[in-house]
Amino acid sequence: MIHCALFLAAFAALPLASLAHTTTDFHFTVDLPYHDAAPLFGAWEEQKWAPGWKPEFLYPTPAADQQGSVFRVQKGSHPSLWVNTVFDLASGHVQYVYVLADLLVTRIDIHIKGNSREKTDVSVTYERTALNPSANDHVKSLAREDSTSGEEWRRLINAYVASMKAR
Repeated sequence: MIHCALFLAAFAALPLASLAHTTTDFHFTVDLPYHDAAPLFGAWEEQKWAPGWKPEFLYPTPAADQQGSVFRVQKGSHPSLWVNTVFDLASGHVQYVYVLADLLVTRIDIHIKGNSREKTDVSVTYERTALNPSANDHVKSLAREDSTSGEEWRRLINAYVASMKAR
């Protein structure tokens, strides 16, 4: 019994393996006034401009962009569970947290601000944390992808805007 207790005490004193944690920021401007641009950062409305984005809402039903909404997203072989932790369009703040089970946790923090009658500035921060050491490389790889996302988001949203104006 004493040997077991000594083993457990020694095991508990070992440092945990280092887990990757990354923070990536990007900024861009879209060609829409604030009141039209801001809703596009809700998970439901994002489907209008993000090809392949198909959230499956668990709450609320029917699906709606609001603080506290919960939804699943299937991306590749990894299902993720998302929570909209902040949805305050009046202040221009939208935030999500999602988990890829046993792999990583991601927080996406979005700040939206009108910069003129026809343009809106967007700042996005991705914060990712590995949940086990085997996910460290994946977290670092995603952070590299995140660093180039601003131009992609700008291009996709502005293409959506152009298609709406063409109708």
